[in-house]
Amino acid sequence: MDSKSLLEELNQKTKQALAGGGAKRIEKQHESGKLTARERIDLLLDRNTFVELDRFKVHRCTDFGMEDNKVLGDGVVTGYGRINGRQAFVFAQDFTAYGGSLSLAHAEKICKVMKMAMEVGAPVIGLCDSGGARIQEGVNSLAGYADIFLLNVMASGVIPQLTAIMGPCAGGAVYSPALTDWIFMVDKTSHMFITGPDVVKSVTREVVTKEDLGGALAHNTRSGVAHFMAEDDAASIAQIRELLSFLPQNNMEDPPRVAPTDDPMRRDEKLRDAVPSEPNKPYDIRDIIHSNLDDRYFFEVHEHFAKNIVVGFGRLDGMPVGIVANQPAVMAGSLDIDASNKAARFVRFCDAFNIPLIIYEDVPGFLPGIQQELGGIIKNGAKLIYAFCEATVPRITLITRKAYGGAYIVMSSKHIRGDVNIAFPGAEIAVMGADGAVNIISRTEIEKADDPQAERQKLVSEYREKFSNPYKAAEMGYIDDVIDPAETRPKLIQALRMLKNKRSVNPPKKHGNIPL
Repeated sequence: MDSKSLLEELNQKTKQALAGGGAKRIEKQHESGKLTARERIDLLLDRNTFVELDRFKVHRCTDFGMEDNKVLGDGVVTGYGRINGRQAFVFAQDFTAYGGSLSLAHAEKICKVMKMAMEVGAPVIGLCDSGGARIQEGVNSLAGYADIFLLNVMASGVIPQLTAIMGPCAGGAVYSPALTDWIFMVDKTSHMFITGPDVVKSVTREVVTKEDLGGALAHNTRSGVAHFMAEDDAASIAQIRELLSFLPQNNMEDPPRVAPTDDPMRRDEKLRDAVPSEPNKPYDIRDIIHSNLDDRYFFEVHEHFAKNIVVGFGRLDGMPVGIVANQPAVMAGSLDIDASNKAARFVRFCDAFNIPLIIYEDVPGFLPGIQQELGGIIKNGAKLIYAFCEATVPRITLITRKAYGGAYIVMSSKHIRGDVNIAFPGAEIAVMGADGAVNIISRTEIEKADDPQAERQKLVSEYREKFSNPYKAAEMGYIDDVIDPAETRPKLIQALRMLKNKRSVNPPKKHGNIPL
């Protein structure tokens, strides 16, 4: 064949590959409110940076009439490009071809980009839209999933792994997203579950809709499986790009600093009144977080789950930081099972990728109750202890009000290697609140008093003065400084700058045994 004929053949093959499952199926994809795999990649990557791999790969199945049913690319688009100027690898399942089902060839394409991402040290993003295993391939499709699972585990803590569920994701397929760092979902069009509503009904007789069982709202608010929810594909992809702006390319790099546009010494006089003087009055910790960060911008993650603790990313003097904060506006900021898991997972991610941690502490303790105890608050609370104890990144803790009991220890106290620990003047650091302590310690004295109520109030005031203030802890060196709330941002930045070259290592070991 001459060169002209060869080019014509190449162009024809390329057109076939770009067409996916064909115009009718693409139209149906759009009618369901979803973008195609290639449209999603175009939105995700910087303009004209996508380099496709394995465009012409096809399955090798010869059974059930599949030998003559081949679509170039085999239902998944893979390759690499740039996001905000930095390299990233991507695979996007194409629901228009075989319903995005996974064959061995399909899995091989995904594994190739995952291996390349690990070798060159760049994030990998999976855009999932699949009917599951390709039944015609039998055990080969299961082997493909297993290969992906293994690489998910090997890549964990080495490169950031992000998964967007942009259609169905069922059965064993859900475990690859679960093994990655972050899961994004689209409201109303994405679903993930081990078994669908029909199977649930046949086995347990429970009647449930697909949305209630595995929709974006269910996994963002109830199960905690997903971390982000968006109204459509484009908004979800924008969230992915935003998250990646805070993350390093791999575990050997520092997170990307940007030129700050906000004065590092900026004060905020409003913070002096941000925390109510009444110990039981709620307030939104996010008001303080926003005030401290560059341009007052906070990118919250896992926003809809375990709202009694807040996690997310921001910048201080241009440096990305991870935020972990008790939320007094929800359940008084107490730690429960879900909050412990949420925070522990976030702390470990930040530690794996060299992102400093800023901890805002206002916690009355662990949530009491039969449901919490029998649900395993002991082992789940221990996960957060483990995560903070294990972390070697810079850690700065600010106690805004309450720091009671074991929860005081857990929230990155000096005792578990917190680097810089500071407090507002009204902070209370004690085994428990003054009211509860007096009721236990001075019960007899109060009962014998002529005016028990007045005696009780006097003893509570004395207890607060002697024990429930930051100065007692400061005398012991457990608090480095008590600060003017208006100076919070400068103090955090000064501490972060000091800790820039921190070097800390844990004892040599294969791995620890976190209480799972």
